Amino acid sequence: MTDSIARPKSFSYTGPLRGDVRVPGDKSISHRALMFSALAVGKSTITGLLEGEDVLSTAAAMRAMGADIARGADGVWTVHGVGVGGLMQPDTALDMGNSGTSTRLLMGLVASHAIQATFIGDASLSKRPMGRVSDPLSQIGAEFISSPGGTLPLTVRGICPAVPISYRLPVASAQVKSAVLLAGLNTPGITEVIEPIPTRDHSERMLRGFGADLTVEVDADGVRTIRLVGEAELNPQNIDVPGDPSSAAFPIVAALITQGSEITVRNVGLNPTRSGIYKMLEAMGADLTYSNEREVGGEPVADITARHSALTGIEVPPEAAPSMIDEFPVFFVAASMAQGRTVTSGLDELRVKESDRLALMATGLTANGATVTEREDGLVIDGSGGAALAGGATIASALDHRIAMSFAIAAQNCRDAVTVDDVSPIATSFPTFEGMLEAFSAGR
Repeated sequence: MTDSIARPKSFSYTGPLRGDVRVPGDKSISHRALMFSALAVGKSTITGLLEGEDVLSTAAAMRAMGADIARGADGVWTVHGVGVGGLMQPDTALDMGNSGTSTRLLMGLVASHAIQATFIGDASLSKRPMGRVSDPLSQIGAEFISSPGGTLPLTVRGICPAVPISYRLPVASAQVKSAVLLAGLNTPGITEVIEPIPTRDHSERMLRGFGADLTVEVDADGVRTIRLVGEAELNPQNIDVPGDPSSAAFPIVAALITQGSEITVRNVGLNPTRSGIYKMLEAMGADLTYSNEREVGGEPVADITARHSALTGIEVPPEAAPSMIDEFPVFFVAASMAQGRTVTSGLDELRVKESDRLALMATGLTANGATVTEREDGLVIDGSGGAALAGGATIASALDHRIAMSFAIAAQNCRDAVTVDDVSPIATSFPTFEGMLEAFSAGR
């Protein structure tokens, strides 16, 4: 595949940010809603689906394997599923674009079907390791042919019937957990995943909602044991996708660091396994108000109002990392403008995301005047005490949407404009991001 042409853009302080916004639908839930609907027998509907490039890659892949997926003029998606065990052999390679979630979860689905699929992706995705998923899936009997280092392009030869396994996660990863569980859907017997450190639990919640026989036990040490009975039969559902808490973190941090700002983000998903960023921001002194709290499709949801705040540096406990792993780039921005020192550790996972997020954030923040020390597993940041950073640097985003958005947010409290070398990857998760910032500036 070919990558898009780079689109550089400069961002700068434009005054207090004011407004009310709904961020795109939760990406993790959107991926799973499409996959599980495609494995149900009958018609499912999905409202609030994130229509970013990553999720559209999932939709295209499920279509290629037999599901009938269409978007109505009203924005409601309908999915006519093929049933568990009914996936068809795709005619061509499945292009995953930039989506690691799509790739790893679909590897799990294919692994327990008697089909073969080849996964390809863009330059960024093609550098990301897939061995952490292929290792357990090999234990069920699937075969893998990958590029050197276990990266894409990668071919999965599924097996049916597969062998049920009990797998203890060596690292905290919702994607690996979900891949094993999805393989278990079409595997006779009980598939078991043991999770020493809890990660986001969207797969468990949604699989139960679709009718899968899935149980979760938690021992005295907090270790979760998840058991799924295959061969499952999933029932069609009507799904309302809450707003993505990862996307919501960007406008919320923008308001916290920009004097005179107050913004409200509507319909934000607040699953406890995803809300670590808000707990840590509150620990720093963030003025956040939650209203209209409710539950949608088994997921807690609320509206969040954020106001400019005097933040104070904190030490983030390593056990908080899984609940905010995708939000650390923008959290580092908040830390760079707090009073005092913020210390993070246990973040090795950030080095194998869409990019090496620790290195890029350390380099970019330093170039814009922040005081940052990069360690192997985290950053130590001495904040500016609320004062604007110098800015003026051009940031290498390395095709990483969260790096690009984080520095667009940082620019709201920099004296000189910050240039992001390529903002096109933002469309993978937050297509309306640039328009949102402009609307906030106009709303003051």
